[in-house]
Amino acid sequence: MTTPNFTEITAPQPHGPGDELTIEQRETIGLSQGQIVWRRFVRHTGAMVSTAVLLVIVLLVFTSVGIVVPWWDFSEGKFTQIQVSGWWAYDWNSIAPIVNGGNPTFVSLFDWGSHPFGQDEIGRDIFARVMRGTQQSLTVMFIYGILAAVIGIIVGGIAGYYRGWVDNVLMRVTDLFLVIPTLVFAAVLGQLAGQNEVLRAYGAVSLAVVLGLVGWMSLARLVRGEFLTLREREFVDAARVAGASGRRIIFRHILPNALGVVIVSTTLLMSAAIILEANLSFLGFGIQPPDVSLGQIVQEYQGAFATRPWLFWFPGAFIVAIALCINFIGDGLRDAFDPRQRKIPGNGTWSRMWRTLTSRDGRPTKGDAADRDLSKADA
Repeated sequence: MTTPNFTEITAPQPHGPGDELTIEQRETIGLSQGQIVWRRFVRHTGAMVSTAVLLVIVLLVFTSVGIVVPWWDFSEGKFTQIQVSGWWAYDWNSIAPIVNGGNPTFVSLFDWGSHPFGQDEIGRDIFARVMRGTQQSLTVMFIYGILAAVIGIIVGGIAGYYRGWVDNVLMRVTDLFLVIPTLVFAAVLGQLAGQNEVLRAYGAVSLAVVLGLVGWMSLARLVRGEFLTLREREFVDAARVAGASGRRIIFRHILPNALGVVIVSTTLLMSAAIILEANLSFLGFGIQPPDVSLGQIVQEYQGAFATRPWLFWFPGAFIVAIALCINFIGDGLRDAFDPRQRKIPGNGTWSRMWRTLTSRDGRPTKGDAADRDLSKADA
């Protein structure tokens, strides 16, 4: 009696060009889930361009006019400010002689002039004001996103994991917050915070905290839905049998598997935050003078729309650019974390052309075209 040769049965067989599962396996062989997500994200053109643009904006606004750090002066018993100067000649409140009739002096990328975004009617530099306003808007956006994500994860995670009366109580509280219009709720809290000296000194941070306290509800409901699904999975049952506590199961087993949804949703919240901050500042409930924000700049110069429209163009352009960048980054993260995506992005026409140009022998090194060449060689 001979022993069957299992090697012949289990050996991998040559695949054809249409075997998408094998192509995906060959693209991701030896990579962890984090590496697969990162590779998918960096091959998403829109997300990478948006990331580069956002980094340029952040670098520009925080280095040009410097930063201001409020702190409590114990010797005088009041708040004061420490200002770190930037490379730009003016700050957002300095008044200079009006040049070129207040019109923008920007000629080209290498010739900005003294006031590239122009000046207002009293001689304040609009470039410095837009840079400072963008600083404030970015600060609000990032702090708001982090705070809303933390609250949403805690509320949604606890409700989705424990269910029962805990779920009912937390979801009814969430529904109560959802009933109240966010803009009205944030305006009332912002007005109350403006009457406190400490909160007024930290204007952007205080506004971000106020928005975070009223902007976590949609993320909480989304996290709850993910937890309700994941808590029934086999790996969670195995953790329960092993004696893991509820807190450990939530943060070590369920949350990492829901992290993709959380990250994508947080980017969408951040994109909405910069619009909400601009609306609040436009209505007078956001950043208060002498500080500035993009919404406040638009509100301050609304009477000059017919005669000096550039006073709206530049702050409006920064609001739109930042919101679009965050949205494109969110799209890239969604595609990268999507487990239903069978292929890593980058197998399009332009990607194949680039790989062909950069390969040594003129043949694609990765992707569908490379698999077709390999299939022909196997045949």
